[in-house]
Amino acid sequence: MQKLEVFGANKLKGQINISGSKNASLPILAATLLSSKKVNLKNLPKVKDIETMINLLQSLGSKIRFKKKKLIINNSTQNKNFASYSLVKTMRAGILVLGPLLAKFGKAKVSLPGGCAIGTRPIDIHLKAFSKLGVKYNITQGYVHASTPKGLVGSKIRFPKISVGATENLIIAASLAKGTTILSNCAIEPEIKDLVNFLNKIGCKIKWVGKRKIKIDGVNQINETTYSVMFDRIEAGTYLVAAAATEGNLKIKNIIPKIIKTEIDTLRKIGTKIVVKKNEVNVIGKKIIKSINIKTAPYPGFPTDLQAQLMVLLCKANKKSLIKEDIFENRFMHVAELNRMGAQISINGNRAIIQGNINFAAAELMATDLRASVSLILAALIANGKSVINRIYHLDRGYENIEKKLKKIGARIRRIK
Repeated sequence: MQKLEVFGANKLKGQINISGSKNASLPILAATLLSSKKVNLKNLPKVKDIETMINLLQSLGSKIRFKKKKLIINNSTQNKNFASYSLVKTMRAGILVLGPLLAKFGKAKVSLPGGCAIGTRPIDIHLKAFSKLGVKYNITQGYVHASTPKGLVGSKIRFPKISVGATENLIIAASLAKGTTILSNCAIEPEIKDLVNFLNKIGCKIKWVGKRKIKIDGVNQINETTYSVMFDRIEAGTYLVAAAATEGNLKIKNIIPKIIKTEIDTLRKIGTKIVVKKNEVNVIGKKIIKSINIKTAPYPGFPTDLQAQLMVLLCKANKKSLIKEDIFENRFMHVAELNRMGAQISINGNRAIIQGNINFAAAELMATDLRASVSLILAALIANGKSVINRIYHLDRGYENIEKKLKKIGARIRRIK
């Protein structure tokens, strides 16, 4: 099993290019199942979750090849509607093939999904919304068995709570439904906007008719297209925090700064200097870090996927800080590991109280999920001595070439077996 060795006390300096978005690529890849024509995708990140989704599409009959940094997908002979547990078990986004398979074939058998153990994340919101489009379903032996006796039929659907996955799944499915679908109380993450842009480019008719309301007119013709996926805002935010935590001076390139405005504003509040340009930001970390109280929230709020990274930075703040986790109920698993490094963080329900003014000490550590993994790297980068991080397969699910990128900007880090 692979590990990371991280030697602390280095300031990150230089520039870094942000990869394509994992969380945008996954629903777009699933949505290619709607097409029987060629789709070219650019700017996909080279991470494990993307590899898993490509394997899932191939198991469904998609013909896929790489050519000059493009992924070429041909579904002209794609004819399978069974998504197995062996491929879906490691990745939450596997459930996103349910919508396009139902739209295309009228029936599907898809394993219940896996992914990081950060909360229950049930798919009941997906299934109840699908039922309003005419889907009949049951769950047997860990699989969703779903069919549309009369085909998908447009409907008015209001999600009971904001759900990124359910919004994506229903947008994809409703794109081929008969008539018009109105989705209300939708998630509005930039990755969903990217999915909508992709679907419209292949011939779908989707438009935003309110802040959280989408109108979808079903179509029966899908076009061939080439599409470039947006940047990964969570990777960008991670390097923002890394530069601030190490008192570094880092240019973060290939981004759209307005998309990460909340993250930039949050770091400015705690004293980080950030200069915003057209497609990049320059982050200059300061010695004095101010405390802050913050809560995670659906976009445009502060992202839950950056909560663990921000917590590391707040351990260095001049006073006590508080983070309220309002998205997932089990997303403080990194706290025990940070406390082993000298942090003073206490948990009360969905609140983490961070004492601040601490110096991290190097330690051997265990990663528990994707974002927790990277938070341990950040803590190790500012600790004295050598830290070893185990179970880094979590990390490889969502960060492209992280140790190579960190080495380029001055980190002392290496992968060992």
